[in-house]
Amino acid sequence: MDHELTGRVRVSAEELEAGLSRWAQRSADSRGRERPEEPCTLRTPYQRDRGRIVHSKAFRRLEHKTQVFIAPEGDHYRTRLTHTLEVAGIARSIARALRLNEDLAEAVALGHDLGHTPFGHAGEKVLHDMLEELGAGAFKHNEQSARVVEVVENDGRGLNLTWEVRDGIRHHTGDVLPATLEGQVVRFADRIAYINHDIDDAVRAGLITEGDLPQEPLVLLGRTGGDRIDTLVHDLVEASYETGRIVQSPAVAKAMNDLRDFLFETVYPQSLERAGERRVRHVLTNLMHYFLEHPAEMGGATVRWGSGDAARAEAEGVTRGDLIQAVADYISGMTDRYAIKRYRELFEPRSWAAQ
Repeated sequence: MDHELTGRVRVSAEELEAGLSRWAQRSADSRGRERPEEPCTLRTPYQRDRGRIVHSKAFRRLEHKTQVFIAPEGDHYRTRLTHTLEVAGIARSIARALRLNEDLAEAVALGHDLGHTPFGHAGEKVLHDMLEELGAGAFKHNEQSARVVEVVENDGRGLNLTWEVRDGIRHHTGDVLPATLEGQVVRFADRIAYINHDIDDAVRAGLITEGDLPQEPLVLLGRTGGDRIDTLVHDLVEASYETGRIVQSPAVAKAMNDLRDFLFETVYPQSLERAGERRVRHVLTNLMHYFLEHPAEMGGATVRWGSGDAARAEAEGVTRGDLIQAVADYISGMTDRYAIKRYRELFEPRSWAAQ
């Protein structure tokens, strides 16, 4: 292989970034990785990060993690994976229109939900409550997503992503804005995607009808999910173009927030009820307490426990907080079906499983 040629290919890709907006984040200006690496001879750092995320085990598991509706009857409901792909597509469209770094925006979008729990909103609420009860703080999926790429993947070594991608993942929701405009684009793309596809899935599930939606936002944004996404993306680009900020026009921002409030007040509480939050709580609580007492049975969890039990882990200097974090890593990384499988293996009588 002609390494001089492939090296020029990467340089050419980085030179193309010279045509980006003055507010774009360029690969050459990255703050780099926690562990220095030789540059790839073909790909820019953000292109390399995208590949690492897509090839990670956490990304593959998104296919079998609930977005809103658990084990729905039908093939067209969103999962965490399809949601992630929708966010990535919207983020790339916005970044391209604003002449921002598409590769960075896509990498952040593809990694933003890697830390989500099994069982959708119900699972996140249960794990949050359990950690608070254990005195271990709150569970926030954005923080867990950052932890997945920094620590959990690759048997505790993480993916060693660039600072900008990790910052965008950590701050795709919450009070702190990402440091790059590309990360801020993903914040909007995430909301644009879930507001519209969660409405679509809620109607498909029979939780609401089109007539239940607040009508004023629909007049401005559109009657269909596709029309609303188109309106929101165009408005964001037009309001943000050549300003150095990622913003919406006031009227469109209000309309989108009204639809979001409707989801949180109406759809998500009903989805928790339909999901059977009590059943989800029962499964995850039992798994949490079991693995706190039997950490060696977590297999490839972040903290290595050898063949010991909780008492031996404590004797070896592992703190209670370390143990709780390792169990939270393990459980939050489960798919819906794997959590159910482990619960049945541990708590259902063998005679039941054989029937």
